Order: sequence, then structure tokens, then C-alpha cells
Amino acid sequence: MLLIKNGTVIDPRSDFCGRADVLINNGRVVKIGECNDVNGECEIIDAEGMTVAPGLIDVHVHFRDPGFTYKEDIYTGAKAALKGGFTSVVLMANTKPPVDNVETLKYVLKKGQETDLNIYTCANVTKGMRGAELTDMDALFGAGAVGFTDDGVPITDENLLRAALKKAKELNVPISLHEENPKLIENNGVNRGKASEFYNIGGSPSEAEIDMIARDLRLALETGASMDIQHISTKEGVELVRRAKRENPDIIHAEATPHHFTLTEDAVIKHGTLAKMNPPLRTEGDRLAIIDGLKDGTIDMIATDHAPHSAEEKARGITEAPSGIIGLETALALGVTSLVKEGHITLTELIRLMSSNPAEVYNLDGGQIKAGERADIVIFNADEKHTAGNYASKSSNSPFTGMTLTGTVHYTIVGGKICYKKEL
Repeated sequence: MLLIKNGTVIDPRSDFCGRADVLINNGRVVKIGECNDVNGECEIIDAEGMTVAPGLIDVHVHFRDPGFTYKEDIYTGAKAALKGGFTSVVLMANTKPPVDNVETLKYVLKKGQETDLNIYTCANVTKGMRGAELTDMDALFGAGAVGFTDDGVPITDENLLRAALKKAKELNVPISLHEENPKLIENNGVNRGKASEFYNIGGSPSEAEIDMIARDLRLALETGASMDIQHISTKEGVELVRRAKRENPDIIHAEATPHHFTLTEDAVIKHGTLAKMNPPLRTEGDRLAIIDGLKDGTIDMIATDHAPHSAEEKARGITEAPSGIIGLETALALGVTSLVKEGHITLTELIRLMSSNPAEVYNLDGGQIKAGERADIVIFNADEKHTAGNYASKSSNSPFTGMTLTGTVHYTIVGGKICYKKEL
């Protein structure tokens, strides 16, 4: 048995927030409330001054396995996730080979089962991520895929995507889409504007995202399929999602990353390739619009797009270095620092965006603290500061390294087992 005492328990699904104990036995929550009469051996965690919340769930991560394990692998990715307070993640499918076949999908899931983390994966929408032919979505779903995506590559063939959406609706799984029209982009990873002018390159205009989001929301409403607009970066994109959500809130979903609600294109000028990403960091107006979207429910999930790259790769020039940053170990603290402490949302709302909503959209266990349910829990101090760095990830590509952040994870519990404990 495990007893968590004296903490402030947050459960967004039941709207409970209050001081309570949590008793866990055989991997499940047994009781929430005062627990002074525990019989038998029991490990006790004193959570005085800390928040006890459902384990975080990230529906957009890259563990680079198979094919790019010099950047990250499933084992190191799991350690990074647990250190960040995540108990479940959904992997993207742009590996080598990609997850466009049952064999690769089973490899990923089997390796995930060897970790303490709940690891799920999406499969590809198209074979080889070439945008020409659909994968066997029935077989991949039957083998365990929880969604479909060609993340990293937009699906430009409208008829092909329409067919995929119809199949996804039939399977009752989301399709998550990378929204950048390559025809409008000269040099990706840098916003067309102040940042592209600084580097004297073409950059990626807002229109590249706006164009794809408008088309794909139209297709979602037409087919009735659940759609996840990934890593939204533009104010216009947020407004398009807002309007579509009014028509059908049950199927229209969107993610925001911590870097897009925290940073602007100024960070690319300051940090160079460490702040290069797809879609790029944009203007202050875009950043504030993303925060507004999180506040009013237009954007219903925070997802990291954890994208490890080696130091050698990120040391290349601005047009040669790959896009992306790691994010699992800074996400919660960035949410606390940039959203909660700035008065934009409450701590309960942050946990809803990072746990219960992702679980609901992707039909996953978790996202709640409830008697009888699996004990996936994060315990953190929302007022404790720390310096970003000393990562468990195999990579360290982040513009947040060295920054003082508020919100520190002390324990991550998966299935009643303490899988991460902060070093004293």
C-alpha cells in the first residue's frame, strides 16, 4: 500500500480541489479523504505544501525509436517523461522505418512495456509518410494504435485525407495533423518576419499554417471525424479552430506547446537553432492568442512535441539544423510559470489541459484521481523554483536551459509504483 498524506488533491474531471489523503493498493486508488486507520505495511509520502494531481499525459512526443536512437530512445524518453511528471505518452510515427506497418508498431509497444511509463503510439496515415497511399488503418488499430498521424509532413492530398478521416471516424480514433503548407515555405523553422529578416532567409509565413488548418477543419466537419490540430502557432489558426469548435465541439481539438505560449520569434534571434522548430515561434500577438485559446477552451490540450536532436545537429547553421526542442522535463513548470503564475488559468485548468483532456481525446486510461481507477499520479510543488537543465533525456536541445522556472515535480507514480522521486 501507498499513502499520500497532507497534499492538495486536484481532480479536474470531478472538479475536486482540496486537502485530502490518497490511499493506493494493488496499483489502484482505494480512498480519497482522511486516512488514519490504515492497517498493514504502508509506504507514506508526506505531500505537505504540494499538489497531488492525475499523472500528466502528453499526446505528442518523439522518442526517435526505431532509427534515430542517437537522439533519444524509448528507455531514455520514458525517464525524461517520468521526471517531468508524465505517466502516459503517445508517440509520433515518423521513425525509421515509420510506424506504417504492424511489425514496427508492435516493436514500439513491446519496448514501451519494458519501461515504467504508459507508452502508446500513433500509426501513420500514409505509407512511408509519402502522402500517396493510405496505410492499413484497420490492422494498425487492431494492433494497438491509438490514433493516426504523418506528423512532420502535412497531408496535401485532400481526397486521401478525406478517406483517412472517414476510416478514423469508423474506428473512433483521432487523426492528428501537422499544419504547414510546404508550397508557401522557403526555409522552415523560422517565422517569416523579424526572425527571417535577421537571418536573411525566406522563413515560414503564418499563411502556411492558416491555409492547411482551414482546409482540414472543413474536412473534419464534413466527415465528422475527430481531428487534433497539432502545435498551433498563429492567431488566425486559433480563431479558425474556435469557429469550427462552435459547430462541433465533440470532434474539433487542438494542441498548444509550452514553447508557443511562452516564447516568440525573438527567441530564435537570441538562441539560434535551439529555438528553431516547426511550426516556428511567431509574434507576441500570436503567443497571446494561443493563451486566449487555452483560456476559453478553443485549445483543449497542452502537448510538448518533445523533439530530441543531437548537439552536433543543432550546431549546424540556421537553415541546415533540424527543427525541434525537447520539452517533457520543462512542460509542467512552463505551464505553472507562464500561465498559472501570470493569472491566465488556474492550476486545475492547467491539469485539465495536461491530463484529463488528452485522456478523453485519445480514449486513454488516466486523467483522474478516483477510487477504483489506476493510480497514475504526479506530486509537485507549484511554488518551488528550479533551474531548467540536468535532463534525463538523451538530448539537451532547449532554449529554456538555465532559466529559473516555478513548479517542481517531486514524485511520479504509475500504477501505484513510485517511478520518479526528486533527489534531495
